[in-house]
Amino acid sequence: MARYTGPTTRINRRFSQAIFAPTKAFERKPHPPGQHGPRLRRKLSEYAIGLNEKQKLRYMYGMTEKQFRLTFEKAKNTRGVTGEIFLQMLERRLDSVIYRLGFAKSRAAARQFVAHGHIAVNGKKTDIPSFIVKEGDEIEVRERSSSRQLATRCMEESQARTVPEWLNLNADALKATVNHLPSTDETEDSINVQLIVEYYSR
Repeated sequence: MARYTGPTTRINRRFSQAIFAPTKAFERKPHPPGQHGPRLRRKLSEYAIGLNEKQKLRYMYGMTEKQFRLTFEKAKNTRGVTGEIFLQMLERRLDSVIYRLGFAKSRAAARQFVAHGHIAVNGKKTDIPSFIVKEGDEIEVRERSSSRQLATRCMEESQARTVPEWLNLNADALKATVNHLPSTDETEDSINVQLIVEYYSR
């Protein structure tokens, strides 16, 4: 399954949740589409509930089904609680880190920002959005006027977004350091990751 590039409001309404940045259309109609949408009370099976949670998280991080599944398998084969490790790995993706730092408005924009070569990790140009950062890594916007202007503008527009404590941001230098790996409290909390673990364990 390819990465979703269609209307974001459709996905928000499908799950009745702001998976992507909410628009005025979603705020007016935060229910499923269709004439029966506002009153729709369909009973879902356990499989469907797990599938929905998996799809919501996959859309949030803008990943293909294959990427998402492979990341889960890596988490499953790592010692520890699978669900927690899985969320931690998703948060440690470079595109997600750039979004958390405010260098981009959305994860989709962050993915493009990284892919276009605007970011360096530990002094080396890194243009792979799925790159996994480690504790102690230094992430910075490269010394190019176009890169710095774009990041600065995005930071000004995303000042309301709080940078998580596992990242230490130097806003003036457009540089950040990974203090520690994200804890459970610092990962996505609107998703029941245990349902995803059970979905993939079937």
